[in-house]
Amino acid sequence: MSITPESVGVLLKSSDFGDRLRAVNHIRQLAPANGFELIQIAMQDTNPRVRYAAVSQLATLGKQNLPHVTTLLRASLHDNDPDVQAAAADSVGALKLTDVFEDLQKLYHKTSEWLVQFSIVATLGELGDERGFALLEAALQSDNELMQTAAIGSLGELGDDRAVQLLVPFATNPDWQIRYRVVQALAHLKGTTAHATLEILAQDSTEQVAQEARNVLKG
Repeated sequence: MSITPESVGVLLKSSDFGDRLRAVNHIRQLAPANGFELIQIAMQDTNPRVRYAAVSQLATLGKQNLPHVTTLLRASLHDNDPDVQAAAADSVGALKLTDVFEDLQKLYHKTSEWLVQFSIVATLGELGDERGFALLEAALQSDNELMQTAAIGSLGELGDDRAVQLLVPFATNPDWQIRYRVVQALAHLKGTTAHATLEILAQDSTEQVAQEARNVLKG
């Protein structure tokens, strides 16, 4: 059976959760304009898994109407399901909706959900708003290494050279994956300290780290 806006619309009205979730997946095969209209219906679904799938697609479909999507994602950041909130944060970054920065910042400090905080930290680099620097600096102090790794990556993407001094201590972290992420972050930053740190990392005991640093230095 061919997938059409009409067939997807029927599935979205089904009492069966599986049908509605399948409808959201079918939206990927529709023209963006049609998909955007239908995804808004799915975002209001009673099942959080359907809402999560719908909000996740806004990262691409949202380009149809950015002002309206800004409103939709602000609402989703207040959803009662943390997965939906995290997906909304991801979509905000993908669409570079800097108008939503303050909403992300407030949610980061308000929520007790680690996943939501992680998604916000990970999206701030992609968002590219310099106001995110202070929040990322705070996230570096987390006891969770995954959170630290996300903050390191976002500081690199943000491209603010003030981050160099924050990243240098992590260049000797016992976890090679964190050192690797430091190399990737420093690739976006300038200054003699950044260069000197990369030269040290080019001699790292873990070959993946050393090779990445050498590649950055060559570039």
